[in-house]
Amino acid sequence: MGHNPLSVESVTYQYAASEWRLFPSSFAVMRGEILGIIGPNGSGKSTLLKLAARILSPGAGTILLDGRDLTGMGRREIARHLAYLPQNAESHLDYTVEEVVAMGRFAHARGMGFLGPDDIDVVTRSLFQTETEGFRQRSLSRLSGGERQRVFLASVIAQEPKVLLLDEPTSALDIHHQVRFFNLLTDLVAEGMAVAVVMHDLNLASLFSDRLLLLKQGKIVHQGSPEEILNKQILQEIYGDGVEIVEHPATGRPVVLPTTAPVQHKKGTS
Repeated sequence: MGHNPLSVESVTYQYAASEWRLFPSSFAVMRGEILGIIGPNGSGKSTLLKLAARILSPGAGTILLDGRDLTGMGRREIARHLAYLPQNAESHLDYTVEEVVAMGRFAHARGMGFLGPDDIDVVTRSLFQTETEGFRQRSLSRLSGGERQRVFLASVIAQEPKVLLLDEPTSALDIHHQVRFFNLLTDLVAEGMAVAVVMHDLNLASLFSDRLLLLKQGKIVHQGSPEEILNKQILQEIYGDGVEIVEHPATGRPVVLPTTAPVQHKKGTS
């Protein structure tokens, strides 16, 4: 009997000295799909992803990685199967781009941790896939915020995980690199990877997600396809009035637009 690569079963969480809590939550990330995690600020999206990555420990519930309880697995073993990229990834040391991406191979390295020819090939491919190979010898301090984010993306891709968890991975990227990155994710899931992505941009979530997980105030309130979730009734329930849904002319997926008309400024005024 096969297992989902990642299953989260009835997990809860509460931050110390806070009334906010994550209510019992269950979902699975399936092989060959992109699961988009959406919801208003403070709904629990990042918390849920940190629990799935074992960055946080749940108050109750179980997280299974390929059918095995995550609590019984060591960090290195987890890293061979699961990669997690936080919202604001950073390094306190000024490594080169190539060194940062090579760190993604350490969970696979043998002996003293030296990388072999196969590892170097994976690093090179990850640099190419994220369009960072052109500055592989440059230090992180000499990169823009968007370039650094692409380097950290390359590092988690270099892990070659079965499950990839990403918290707003394209927030620092321009629209062209956002689309290229999600096209890369589409290629990876076509090869069998399971991907879960926290997203604020509902239109990117609609265009590139196979399924959506919608949270509000610490609860999973809806799960389903973009067509099932991104309708006017549900979005008004979660986000309030002021949204309109139209059909994307090329894909047919729902596109979310604000209904409030932009303010028209008169000439000569500011």
